[in-house]
Amino acid sequence: MNARMTMIQALRSAMDVMLERNPDVVVFGQDVGYFGGVFRCTEGLQAKYGKSRVFDAPISEGGIVGAAVGMGAYGLRPVVEIQFADYFYPASDQIVSEAARLRYRSAGDFSAPITVRMPCGGGIYGGQTHSQSPEALFTHVCGIRTVIPSNPYDAKGLLIASIENDDPVIFLEPKRLYNGPFDGHHDRPIVAWSKHPLGEVPEGHYTVPLDTASVFRPGKELTVLTWGTMVFVAEAAAQETGTDAEIIDLRTLWPLDLPTIVASVKKTGRCIVVHEATRTSGFGAELVALVQEHCFYDLEVPVERVTGWDTPYPHSLEWAYFPGPDRVGAAMRRAMEKT
Repeated sequence: MNARMTMIQALRSAMDVMLERNPDVVVFGQDVGYFGGVFRCTEGLQAKYGKSRVFDAPISEGGIVGAAVGMGAYGLRPVVEIQFADYFYPASDQIVSEAARLRYRSAGDFSAPITVRMPCGGGIYGGQTHSQSPEALFTHVCGIRTVIPSNPYDAKGLLIASIENDDPVIFLEPKRLYNGPFDGHHDRPIVAWSKHPLGEVPEGHYTVPLDTASVFRPGKELTVLTWGTMVFVAEAAAQETGTDAEIIDLRTLWPLDLPTIVASVKKTGRCIVVHEATRTSGFGAELVALVQEHCFYDLEVPVERVTGWDTPYPHSLEWAYFPGPDRVGAAMRRAMEKT
């Protein structure tokens, strides 16, 4: 059976399914137990499964991830929450030096099947320390997977697939999408997931493969490579400019579904990359390089990036930083005008 769910409810449902299905799954982090998480993604799970399966942890991101690595090495499947992605930095050594390297350094004797959930991105007036999109930092590290859903259906399927995967997974959740799709028009009424087709989610177990992108919007004139909140911004920009854009929602940044990207760019001959993270060394730069490498003779115009700026995420100028539909639409027009 299917039900209408927000992304929060879909993520909770994924953890609920896996806690019930596999006794080795545990959920912990700051305020995820009794309180149910700062965004209520784990609400009710401790009452249902007990304090030994769903529990609170001290405010120590390094300790949380370090404990999860040890649990994973001994056969558990921890799902831990870093309350905001901006706070993962103290856990960097545990993620990079321990979780990502464990299978290699132990010659396959141990692994770290852990899932690290992190709310990310802006659009909620969170300022510089509650709005970052650090996905590119994880894609640079060999041995971990980087996942970022854009809707409730994918969120549940990807989270279940992440928990079941034997690799450590960084699971980034665009918090601006928790309660509804967001097209970048902050001055318009909020749209609820209950009114969107992707808000319909199966109640039981299902997975979305961790290495497949989604053709979110088919098109013939222009390829847009994006993920997370920017999927809906790109959709709005395409509608407002009248561009027949094919929007590729990457869903998993690494491993990357390169065949879907190449097939789309070879079809359209034009490509822009859109992400909320800062421009320099963002994951968009890797995508531009890959498109140039694999589609050079099919490109009609240079690949363009639309991104956040190379500054801290500003509070008072949030919508100047946020790559909204006006900036994305302008890039679409430039791509279509060039020959």
